[in-house]
Amino acid sequence: MALFRTSNPALSNDAFRSQGYAATGEAMTVSGTVNKTGILLICTVATAAWTWNTFLNSRDPASVMPMAAIGAIGGFIVALVTVFKKEWAMVTAPIYALLEGLVLGAVSAILEVRFPGIAIEAVSLTFGVLVVLLLAYRSGLIRVTEKFRLGVIAATGAIALFYFASFILSFFHVPLFRSAFGSGAIGIGFSVVVVIIAALNLVLDFDFIETGARMGAPKYMEWYGTFGLMVTLIWPLLRNPPATGQGTQPGLVTI
Repeated sequence: MALFRTSNPALSNDAFRSQGYAATGEAMTVSGTVNKTGILLICTVATAAWTWNTFLNSRDPASVMPMAAIGAIGGFIVALVTVFKKEWAMVTAPIYALLEGLVLGAVSAILEVRFPGIAIEAVSLTFGVLVVLLLAYRSGLIRVTEKFRLGVIAATGAIALFYFASFILSFFHVPLFRSAFGSGAIGIGFSVVVVIIAALNLVLDFDFIETGARMGAPKYMEWYGTFGLMVTLIWPLLRNPPATGQGTQPGLVTI
């Protein structure tokens, strides 16, 4: 069904449909998903505050890099487990949020010292965009049509391939895409494009969660739905590594 389509890897085409309908017990609801999103945000903020304070007290990146590495690797593993075992999302989604908070706190604290004010600005704008897009979607101002879905999916896939190619070429010291990560006009323009595409992915997530609730997906899919939303919120914030060189843009960006 074209209806079940999103560029978010966590909310794949069959994520809700493959779980069947809630013939017995409670069914998934939008309000339940929203409440669980709040819980995951609290989990993320809690561990982010811990690594943030740890770095600010020591001013030594080595004091938080092990925690950031655990958060990044552990978060990736937990995300994979959640995608394949959706019924475990009630446990794995909070764990994912806690692990990603470790990374966000470490990265944002390091960048805050180097670029004062950037962390608060990025986080504030990210959640500001989240609220604005949610209101626009609920009011019908933004309509999720088939062309809209295909456009966002194609753009997101292109960005993913770009990052993958840049990552591979970096091993061979080929600076083909270096300007896209710089502070010049090309770098700024590329960042703007990434921000816009990431924001539009949120709209697809809203539509996907609402569809799952309308079709009576099982209750535990509320946790999975909010996990997918967290994936969309977090990946733009960790777009670049924290150790950027002079003349490059910071790694922490708003969605």
